[in-house]
Amino acid sequence: MTSTHQNPAAAPAHVARIRTFHPRRGRMSDRQRDALTRLWPAYGLEIADLDGRCDPVALFGRPAPLVLEIGSGMGDATAAMAAADPDRHYLAVEVHTPGIANLLDLVQRHGLDNVRVARGDALDLVRALPEGSLDAVHAFFPDPWPKARHHKRRLIQPAHVALLRSRLAPGGTLHCATDWAEYAESMRETLTADPELVDPHDGFAPRPAHRPVTKFERRALTADRPIFDLIHHRRP
Repeated sequence: MTSTHQNPAAAPAHVARIRTFHPRRGRMSDRQRDALTRLWPAYGLEIADLDGRCDPVALFGRPAPLVLEIGSGMGDATAAMAAADPDRHYLAVEVHTPGIANLLDLVQRHGLDNVRVARGDALDLVRALPEGSLDAVHAFFPDPWPKARHHKRRLIQPAHVALLRSRLAPGGTLHCATDWAEYAESMRETLTADPELVDPHDGFAPRPAHRPVTKFERRALTADRPIFDLIHHRRP
């Protein structure tokens, strides 16, 4: 039997169909609706239309190290990191349309030509990217799916981690953050078990200054929920 560590793209079909996200509806402001209409053709990517292949150089129009942001929410953190890091490209993936529209608005307001926004299933996008094409993957506050029967929907689980790691360049970074303690421990065990990932912190990492504090994180801190960061690197 082929290991998913050896061939991460070969996950069983029934696994691939399980969603790690829950689509949400939401109202858009006039500003967001206008941004989506005007800016999506230039900055947007529909994952369902990829036909299994995504060329980052063609997407951005030039080569540069690429950061994949899985679940960018309203886009504030992505926009802040991209503005502070102009030498890398940021590809943000989201399913919440108001969040996509808000990030597009931020892209225009701050003149961020190093950001693109993808709509759809992040794992389908990852499968479409070339192996070794990512400098970093960020999974900040993914849905913890707290009920045991829903744990199969979690983003950070062995087959998904093997897939994400395969798209990292040697030395590339997989950075996860959560405010859900049980999920944090599950993440730690899963990431540590991957033989091709190295943990420079031997457990949870100090909070890195480059990760902006979002409104979601502030609410967690106000509720006295600790934040856990996990930073691993693909072996050189």
